[in-house]
Amino acid sequence: MRRADRLFQIVQLIRGRRLTTAAHLAQRLEVSERTVYRDIADLQHQGVPIEGEAGVGYRLGAGFDLPPLMFSHDEARALVASVRMAQVWQDPALAQAAEVALGKILSVLPTAARVAAQSMAIYAPPMGLEPVVQITLQTLREAVQARRKLRVDYRDASEQLTQRTLRPLGCFYWGKVWTLGAWCETRHDFRSFRLDRMDSVQCVEGADGQFRDEPGKTLADYLRAVAPPQVQAKWGQGVRC
Repeated sequence: MRRADRLFQIVQLIRGRRLTTAAHLAQRLEVSERTVYRDIADLQHQGVPIEGEAGVGYRLGAGFDLPPLMFSHDEARALVASVRMAQVWQDPALAQAAEVALGKILSVLPTAARVAAQSMAIYAPPMGLEPVVQITLQTLREAVQARRKLRVDYRDASEQLTQRTLRPLGCFYWGKVWTLGAWCETRHDFRSFRLDRMDSVQCVEGADGQFRDEPGKTLADYLRAVAPPQVQAKWGQGVRC
């Protein structure tokens, strides 16, 4: 890879994440961390507002952007395949948004790239989530984004029903089922809950229903507490305490 291309890729990788470490950049670009440090310094010298420092991570300053990029044929195919597969496992609102976003991308592609993408021979039959689970997933996802507590009627593996008050932290897809990672105020600990075992889900209304990240109760803390090391490495990148 030419150095100019590498510098451009560094900016792309940094602007796509909240915080990007030199180790992550070195791995993606297949260079040493020393090379990354030197490239970052050169970009900063050229006026690119990259904030951060070695050993901590980097992010792009507010207000900086690059012109829209054109996709290669393979990149366009990957987008179509990803959206087709993901739509049957997402909640309705997110699936519709993905379809609209894909349409916008395809509309600005050159004809050859658009035809190559649309003719992608990968399909996902509508045999994914049950409708009730799709609706539950949307409720949980929106609660995570809004930092809104939930009251959940939950059946465990032995069909015992319990009522929980949860701080939802993240939704996780495991190939066949979705789970909610949460801080359980009923058990005063982290717990994972299968969506298909939730009998009812309600957001807690009023001021008492809002929560803030607290030390020891964040998504990063959840990952450290319950996730295997390989999952922490994959999903924990960019998660802030």
